[in-house]
Amino acid sequence: MTASASLARESWPEALAGAVILSGGWTRRLMALAAGAFGALSLSPLDFAAAMIVPMSVAVWLIDGAAEASPSGATGWVTLRSAFAIGWWWGFGYFLAGLWWLGAAFMVDADQFLWALPLGVVGLPLFLALFPALGFAFARAIWPAGAWRPLALGVGLSVSELLRANILSGFPWNEYGMALGAHLWPAQAAAFVGLHGLTLITIVLCAAPATLRGRPILLAALVAALLLGFGALRLDMPTPDTVKGPKLRLIQPNVAQGPDFSPVNGGAILGLYLKLSDRATSPERSGVADVTHLFWPESAFPFILTRDRGAMARIVDFLRGGAMLVTGAARADEEGGKTRYYNSMLALDRSGLAAERYDKRRLVPFGEYLPLRSAFERLHVTQFVHVPGGFDPGSGAGTLSLRGLPDALALVCYEAIFPNEWPARTEATARVGYILNLTDDAWFGHTAGPYQHFAQARLRAIELGLPMLRVANTGISAIIDAKGRLIESRPLGVEAVIDGVLPGALPPTWQARWGAGSFLFLTALALLVCLSRRRSYRA
Repeated sequence: MTASASLARESWPEALAGAVILSGGWTRRLMALAAGAFGALSLSPLDFAAAMIVPMSVAVWLIDGAAEASPSGATGWVTLRSAFAIGWWWGFGYFLAGLWWLGAAFMVDADQFLWALPLGVVGLPLFLALFPALGFAFARAIWPAGAWRPLALGVGLSVSELLRANILSGFPWNEYGMALGAHLWPAQAAAFVGLHGLTLITIVLCAAPATLRGRPILLAALVAALLLGFGALRLDMPTPDTVKGPKLRLIQPNVAQGPDFSPVNGGAILGLYLKLSDRATSPERSGVADVTHLFWPESAFPFILTRDRGAMARIVDFLRGGAMLVTGAARADEEGGKTRYYNSMLALDRSGLAAERYDKRRLVPFGEYLPLRSAFERLHVTQFVHVPGGFDPGSGAGTLSLRGLPDALALVCYEAIFPNEWPARTEATARVGYILNLTDDAWFGHTAGPYQHFAQARLRAIELGLPMLRVANTGISAIIDAKGRLIESRPLGVEAVIDGVLPGALPPTWQARWGAGSFLFLTALALLVCLSRRRSYRA
């Protein structure tokens, strides 16, 4: 057969795979960059899950071509370096396209932070790309023959995502598993394998078309169908009864960050909260007198609430009829002659400030505190929040006990993006009956950021089998049941009041009991298969 006849018989997927595998130089880098960026289409608010097939399939071909891209006579180490380098370009494209909206935060106080916008929008993706780069290199080190290659990619990238969630302060935003995790049916699997397990499954399924073989593709389609079927069945099963007694009210004030969010306007902002909290929404809810528990979002006030006696008095006087308020607020403590500030959840009732509180434990780097503070302060760089020296991390069990409600798993802002990796087997967490997430996404305006944040927070409810109360300053606020369904919600960018009751909790899920155990088991099994099918490539 002539060469021209052979080319004529080659299908377009085979031609595409060959072009990626044999590419080099800037053509290869731009292919990796574009493929990674395309994967961001699978994330909220677009939620086009099938888009993840492109980056994962191209990733397989890029790793296939790592030896081809290495110099003639190169060692296996050089081939791993080639895989690492191309994985970095792939990851840079993914994170650049998925996190562009971070730039909105630098526009809030533009006179102070606009100069740093490129560091957030480009600098963070430059750093985060190191993790998929490691994943590509690890995958190449265990690269097996033929149809097993997607399994090696799954092991490499999912392990790198586990590292991304834990190294330094961790930043598991937009794990690849969110391509499925944003959709209720396939997301139900997170109750058994968690976000990291869902990431492994997503990578393997979406990389299967790269094999260009019918059986792996059909098997992937079958597994996807089983995921959907299982999810539909689980959602159709009976759910626990709602918690009797508590009457909840969630306030979404839609207060913008910026120059107007200042102590000068503190009284007016508090007045807006009080007005919304006493709004009549139905004959049964004529105002705060018909509410047992009132919830305000994170960063509710442009001042330290516990230091403002006038504001405290207004709130206490407002809480007639026995209602308890839970609000996000900055808190100051005098410890050893030094003032420490905390991003907290505080509870108040007619008696004043309650003893129960929660201090945020996972702080946002550069947003709430400065890593290497002394070095950055010499450069006159500060964190976004306007408290001296930034916030300090809290400590404790991570739960909040409120009169008349089960204990809450307390999550402030981006704490809700961290999957339940390691189970907490304590008496306190055994009593938890719901998740309480207070957040302020006003920093990111009407971008993709708040939608991505909401999707990741909702997955925590599915993972743990716990209902969630999500109270967001500008949205998206919601009452979510233990399977991730929206009972009540309000969209982004509106002033709103949500009245409702607390959905019941499911028995502890597999993920709640064993944390990352399922993911680690699946990864170890996949690794053993890859090692048994591994083949030697020419050096």
